[in-house]
Amino acid sequence: MPIVAQSTETTDWVSRFADEVIEESERRAPGKPVVVASGLSPSGPIHLGNLREVMTPHLVADEIRRRGHRVRHVISWDDYDRYRKVPAGVDGVDESWAEHIGKPLTSVPAPKGSPHANWAEHFKAAMIESLAALGVEFDGISQTAQYTSGVYREQILHAMRHRGDIDAVLDQYRTKKAPKGADASGRKQQKPVDEAELEAAQGSGAASEDDGSSGAAGYFPYKPYCGNCEKDLTTVTSYDDDSTELTYACTACGFSETVRLGEFNRGKLVWKVDWPMRWAYEGVIFEPSGVDHSSPGSSFQVGGQVVGIFGGKQPIGPMYAFVGISGMAKMSSSRGGVPTPADALKIMEPQLLRWLYARRRPNQSFKIAFDQEIQRLYDEWDRLDAKVADGSALPADAAAHARAVGTAAGDLPRTPRPLPYRTLASVADITAGHEDQALRILGELDPEQPIRSLDEVRPRFDRAEAWINTHVPADQRTIVRAEPDHALLSSLDESSRQSLRLLLDGLAGQWSLDGLTHLVYGVPKVRAGFPADATPKELPPEIKTAQRTFFALLYHLLVGRDTGPRLPTLLLAVGQDRVRALLGA
Repeated sequence: MPIVAQSTETTDWVSRFADEVIEESERRAPGKPVVVASGLSPSGPIHLGNLREVMTPHLVADEIRRRGHRVRHVISWDDYDRYRKVPAGVDGVDESWAEHIGKPLTSVPAPKGSPHANWAEHFKAAMIESLAALGVEFDGISQTAQYTSGVYREQILHAMRHRGDIDAVLDQYRTKKAPKGADASGRKQQKPVDEAELEAAQGSGAASEDDGSSGAAGYFPYKPYCGNCEKDLTTVTSYDDDSTELTYACTACGFSETVRLGEFNRGKLVWKVDWPMRWAYEGVIFEPSGVDHSSPGSSFQVGGQVVGIFGGKQPIGPMYAFVGISGMAKMSSSRGGVPTPADALKIMEPQLLRWLYARRRPNQSFKIAFDQEIQRLYDEWDRLDAKVADGSALPADAAAHARAVGTAAGDLPRTPRPLPYRTLASVADITAGHEDQALRILGELDPEQPIRSLDEVRPRFDRAEAWINTHVPADQRTIVRAEPDHALLSSLDESSRQSLRLLLDGLAGQWSLDGLTHLVYGVPKVRAGFPADATPKELPPEIKTAQRTFFALLYHLLVGRDTGPRLPTLLLAVGQDRVRALLGA
């Protein structure tokens, strides 16, 4: 069993929620493990916004573990939900999947070529793999397994016995337009009912017409899946509490049957009843919810009233805000939708992704970068890493860092020599997959401590290379000139020629990342009569203009563009002999 890590200082949002959750758990269930929960629907790719549904309780659960408490993080896989539509941009899926709309997600075929048994398992698998890489420890529960095995039978029967009480709660939030066969009171409501709930309420009117009765059969918080076509386009036409005899009809295929609900396992409670039922069943103390579930009249608020019918209490439930993405325009259009955790982990290390979720309070939105911004984020992360190492980080920043680099079980694997991401990206860009050339360049960055194997800079190097290959457009990739630009070289004035000579004269003695940085920034200073090591405060503003002009000239001579990778890295990549040839030596 791993040694329990020390808790972080109580200065960040995670610690504050942990305090509250531990106190509430002791009040509700003293001596029992603390239960936090997440819910994910594998109806398609599980994206980075959904990841906040997991990371928020994970971080709180991990802090509770660090303090030595037992904690259980439940992830409910909502794989018994109905298949609502064919998502766009999913490989191996075409419009023929529309025939499965209305079936449970676990009854829908997986995309073509998938090794998984069904639709839900296909999309769960990618998320499970990503959560393992992120160090998320959880107890996954398949709602298909729960419902079809009869685990919730007593809860379903209880909901049916108390359907009038549930209906009264839900009725407070229904829209002006009354469901078919229901009382059209016309009163103004805050929020429309959800789709499954509306279908459940609508069904009774049609049913009463079928059996010839003059009144509605009533509201039922339960939806059977059809025994013939497997779809949930069913209407409960009658139910007897004593015998649990339930009759339903399917509007999709015309099938109908009478079953004993006390023995029947092919259906589920509607969402606004299902969620609070699970809170009570699992004893959930903490579960966040997105904005769509947290507004007035939405499922979290309604659930807070329905949960009491099941003898439970509403969890502590912070609302979490939107997770945005920068760089979507550069992603392949065939992907469809928004990026997943697996997409992010291809271009960034788990520590960085964990940090993005840990450093912002749940109600604060933030962006995950797939464009050039990822380089700035990595620079910020590396500065924080250095501050934590020397003890100068602010307490809240140090806490977020600690939550990013590891869990109560220990630190996540990390890159032995974490060179700047932008440097590694530049090397990957220039070398275009040639590992021996990449190792040569990286080995020359710091001659006093040369890198002798790419394993020293992995996995960060691999992430930077993946970013270059998948998210940087072809017209922004770096292609070093094969031949000198003779026309440009012959057109240079004497001042530009002298600047190039100063650079070429210093190459041999300054051939390292730091040395070349000093050299390329120093040439314009020396040409203007200042020492090469003069600081910006000692220089007039026009020196910056001279530096930009000089840099643009070098880029044009080396890669034929105004900009490119950082010049010191580019020079190392090109090599001394080729640099001299391209600069006209």
